[in-house]
Order: sequence, then structure tokens, then C-alpha cells
Amino acid sequence: MEKRGPVLHIVVVGFHHKKGCQVEFSYPPLKPGEGHDSHSLPEEWKYLPFLALPDGAHNYQEDTVFFHLPPRYEDRTTVYGVSCYRQIEAKALKVRQADITRETVQKSVCVLSQLPLYGLLQAKLQLITHAYFEEKDFSQISILKELYDHMNSSLGSTLLEGSQVYLGLSARDLVLHFRHKVLILFKLVLLEKKVLFYISPVNRLVGVLMTVLSLFPGMIEHGLTDCSQYRPRKSLSEDTGLQETTPRLDDYVSVSSADTSNTNLTMENEGRKILGNQSVEGQRTSVPFYQSEKTCNGARSSSSTVQRLKVPSYASPASSESDWETLDPSILEESNLKEEREDAVSEQTENLLSKGMSSESLPITVQPQANTGHTVLVPGLISGLEEDQYGMPLAIFTKGYLCLPYMALQQHHLLSDVTVRGFVAGATNILFRQQKHLSDAIVEIEDAHVQIHDPELRKILNPTTADLRFADYLVKHVTENRDDVFLDGTGWEGGDEWIRAQFSAYLHALLAAVLQPDNEKTLSDFGAAFVAAWKNTHNYRVWNSNKHSALAEVNSSHPFQGQYSVSDVKLRLSHSVQNSERGKKIGNAMVSTSRNVVQTGKAVGQSVGGAFTSAKSAMSSWFSTFTQSTQSLGD
Repeated sequence: MEKRGPVLHIVVVGFHHKKGCQVEFSYPPLKPGEGHDSHSLPEEWKYLPFLALPDGAHNYQEDTVFFHLPPRYEDRTTVYGVSCYRQIEAKALKVRQADITRETVQKSVCVLSQLPLYGLLQAKLQLITHAYFEEKDFSQISILKELYDHMNSSLGSTLLEGSQVYLGLSARDLVLHFRHKVLILFKLVLLEKKVLFYISPVNRLVGVLMTVLSLFPGMIEHGLTDCSQYRPRKSLSEDTGLQETTPRLDDYVSVSSADTSNTNLTMENEGRKILGNQSVEGQRTSVPFYQSEKTCNGARSSSSTVQRLKVPSYASPASSESDWETLDPSILEESNLKEEREDAVSEQTENLLSKGMSSESLPITVQPQANTGHTVLVPGLISGLEEDQYGMPLAIFTKGYLCLPYMALQQHHLLSDVTVRGFVAGATNILFRQQKHLSDAIVEIEDAHVQIHDPELRKILNPTTADLRFADYLVKHVTENRDDVFLDGTGWEGGDEWIRAQFSAYLHALLAAVLQPDNEKTLSDFGAAFVAAWKNTHNYRVWNSNKHSALAEVNSSHPFQGQYSVSDVKLRLSHSVQNSERGKKIGNAMVSTSRNVVQTGKAVGQSVGGAFTSAKSAMSSWFSTFTQSTQSLGD
């Protein structure tokens, strides 16, 4: 069936008192050949009802969910879901169906889209959901069909290039809530760790999680097309059969880290070995490689740009885990055109250096730039993502690293799935939070607490002095502009776009710094241990395997490098008190002590004051008596 636009389906999910969550309506039907009221689901989307109607939804009158579904057919791109949940008293319905036996009726209206326009879809969907419930007759589905036609006629990929893609994702609120910890969240994702966000209700959960990802340049727009490549839980026999017929996470190429760190991408013959061989020199990483028939946005790509790889035929499931296709060096050979471009880049670099670019620069404050639509995006050779001239977005959510804004309890097994190498996921069920061994960090949104289990990881993420200056710079600009009632969040400095521009500058500076020779001092401002860990990640190796000419114009130093000062000592002390367990205990003790001192002072003051007042009145009485007796003697 041909797709008319970016919206694939409009779905209604309800809660049945005997069957639980189930699909009650879909337009067009989820499975071709079936009716709009069919309850059956495609195997890839078996978790759809539990995602659209979240766990614990009955505790709230309404809620909103963002979620991701695996691709179907040959799309091989994420399906972005937005669901609006509401409940209504059964007695208020004009037409009450026979299977409604409870006092309240709970339903969600859901949009499945090919475009990550979360906030825009939410705004439209909330209005329609409200109107659908106001009918008080859920058999009236014409409004849902009109919604499908309207969205497909009004939404387009051009919306990804504007600010509407960030609608509802407030970076300002994120900084106000997490303050200096925002940079820790940023680095956790950059290191591709297993990060679990936790809070209820769901709309707060998905809002915070997606806002953190919006700090990465181009991530929301083009970086999530491969973020939900997982298989629903099946029986072992079904899994074995699918493994031989449906290549998914196994279609990777092996690239040596020693080769990818080389700027000329020369691969020696002895480095091209199968990953399963124990004699491989240096660490290897599995890199997803898309076939030439399609790019991540469904467009055809030139055969001269992307080469086809043969998918290895697996004799058994065991062999499929160890036998990997190697990368032909001809794929990564530089063309004459690319060599000319690199020569131009090197000349630009020499010119910049000859002009004496000072590393002791002032803090970077990025000025607003109008979106002229001239940003050139090209399909990444290895990542498969649409990349800009800086190599953004980074290939973080690829090769089994998942982004699941909301996880249903039925998806719990994904946290320990061997095909899932990491995740950024959100949960409202306390069972996720209790199993700490399944994640590297748990972000408790309510308390703005980032719980990192591994002491070594805590040490890696410990912010440097320059990092603390950067975070403090963000917090000060956001809090200083907070008091303006009329312009709150709408100005440039301290606004959402400004905050994202600062993180973009920070990331560009980091990327430019790693390309410089003798860069130990520069990289120490970002954290030597952090940079070393980041260089072992998949996203760094993919990024470093290509040339990015625009970085020659970026200042290759930390935006807030500089000499140590007294204010830095205060920043470090403040950060330590707020974030370390010992610091929190000291802080609590200081608060408790000061409170007791104040209370004791009041008590002492009252007793001393009372004694002084009594003494004063006694002296006054004695003096008046003495005066009277003296007068009587005189008489």
C-alpha cells in the first residue's frame, strides 16, 4: 500500500476489563486486508497497546506519551508514536457499549509517524482527542479519518529544518531543574551508557528525556532513524528461523579502531580479519552499513557513494554471532575530488594557525543564525544517517543502542537483551528503578538526582573546572532572565535556542580538539578520562572515519578554558556539596546545625531577655520606692 504522507496510522487503544490493553480502531488498518476494528497487530508492533496506554494511566485524568516502534517491511527507519490518553466516566457516555462494565472508560488516540515532530503532533492530537471524547460516542470515527487526511496534507519533511521540531522540548526548564547536572546527562549519552529516566506521569518523563537529546545537534531531526531496532520477545524456535531470513542487527561491517583513528583511512591488508578471530590486532567495532538501494530517509542513493555488501550466510545462530562481513578498503578510498577538498582544508588550517589564533579565548557565546535552508545533509557512508558538514548528528543511536522515551513493563527484557548494547530509556514503573544492575545510571527526574552506580564512571564524568564554568554560565543566564514575566523563555540569551547553541559549540570544540596534534592539554579541559572513554565508543569511531572540513574553522579549545581562580574554588566546592554523598551529608548537617543554633539562640534570648526584663522592673520598683522614702524623710 502506498503511503500518502508522513503519518502511517491513526490508532485508538482502549482498556478492556478482561483482555487488557488492545487496539480498537486503526486507520488505515494496521494489517492489510483486515477491518478498521481489528484487534490483531503486526508482530513488530506487539507492544503498541501497552505503549499508547501507559502503566498507571488510571491515576491521571489525561496524559501524553512519546514512544518509538521498530520499522516494518523494508522501511528500516524508526516509527515515531505520539499518544494522548484520557478517561471519562461511563455514565456520561451517550452510547454505552455492552463490554463497558467499569465506572470509567480509558482510551488513547495515537499517531504513528515517519517524522519526529513530537510536540507538533501532540498539539494537534490533544485537540482531536478532546473533541473525540466530547462526542461521548466512540463509534463516531469520522473525526479520526479527517485527522489522518489533515496531518498528511499539512505535515512535511521541511518542518524538520525549522524550530517546530523542538516544540514542547524546553531546554530552559531542563537547565533550571537539573542545573549543573545537565552536562553530566549530556556526557552520559555521549559515552553510550545505559541510562534510565524515571518519573510519573509519562508526559514529564518523555519531555525531559527528549529535551536532553535535543541538546545534540541534529539528533532529533536525523539521528533517531535507527534507534528502535529491536525484536519483540519470541520463542527460541521462532527466533532461530527469523535469524536466517531477516538480517537486522547482524548487517554490520568491522572496522579496526587503529584504522578509524587514521585520518587518511588507509586499511592495511593484515587488519582486514573476521571479528571472531582472536588474533585481531586492536579493538574492533561493528558498524551498521546500509545497502545502496536506500538511505535512512527512504531516498535512493548513488551507487558511486554507497557500495553493496554481501550479507554473510549463517550456518547456525552461533555462527551468526561470530562471523562478520569485513569492509572492503575500496569503499573507503578517497576520490580525487575529496583529496582536493582536504588540501583546501589543510590550507585553511595553516592560514588560521598563521594568524595566531589564541587558545586563551573568551567564553563562546553563539549568536543566532537564521535558518536559510542551505545546510547540506549527505547520507553518512557508515552511519546511514543524514549528516551535516561537521558530521552531526553523531551515530549514537545505531547498532543496537536504543532510544525508548517510554518503556512498557512488557519490554523489560530489552534491558538485558544481548543484542542491545545500550539505551536511553524512560520508565514510570518502580520495577525498572529497583533493578539497578541493568543500567549504568538512573536519573530520578523528580529530585533531579543522577545516580551513577560505577565509581569509575563517576570519576570519568566528574566535571573539570572548565566544564563547571560552562555549566555555571548556562545556569546564570537562564536564572537571570527568569524574572521577566512577559519575555520568559522567548529571548535569545538564556532561551531554548541559545542553550542548544551553547551545547552545539561545546561539542564542535570537542570534536575539533581531538583532531589536533599534541592536544593533551586542550583535551584535559574536557576531561582526559572522559575523552579516552569516548574514543572507545561507536559514535566516535564512525565520526572519525570520515573527513569533516567545516571543523577547520572551529576553535579547537574548550569554550571556558583559562587560569584557575578563586571563583573556580567556589564552583568546585558548591558542586561537591550538591552532588557527592558526603557533601550532601555535610550540607544536611550544616542546615540542621544552623537550625538548632537559631532555635537555641531564640530560647536563650527569651530566657536572658526575660531575666533582664525582670531585673529592670525590680530596679525600677526599688528606685521608685527609694525615691518615695527619701521624699518622706525630707518632709
